[in-house]
Amino acid sequence: MQIQPYLLFDGRCEEAIEFYRSALSAEVTMLMRNKESPEPPPPGVLPAGSENKVMHASFRIGDSVIMASDGHCKGMPSFTGFLLTITVPDTATADRLFNALADGGQVQMPLAKTFFSPRFGMVADRFGVSWMVYTVE
Repeated sequence: MQIQPYLLFDGRCEEAIEFYRSALSAEVTMLMRNKESPEPPPPGVLPAGSENKVMHASFRIGDSVIMASDGHCKGMPSFTGFLLTITVPDTATADRLFNALADGGQVQMPLAKTFFSPRFGMVADRFGVSWMVYTVE
């Protein structure tokens, strides 16, 4: 059994994927746009002009798969009540990834040495997705 996060970017999915490609070396494994769906959505589900928005995507970051969509395409993603964790082997990698995620985002807890990790920090990226970054050295 696997549990994989499915993030709804509410119209900003492609932008988010490009950001994660740059910041975290994400690899897109699948991307389907609304216009490519074998069945049209029920009337009123998607706003007019959303044909090129992402119906479903999946991308790999390290060994993990994240799935994503533009959802209802209203342009206001909301990510509350959870965060994603990145565990890295060394402090240099933690510094690099944390700083990349913080670009345009908001640091919630700066990277620092803690009793459980040589480097631990929390950041919400520019889309509002919260991340914990820590090392296991």
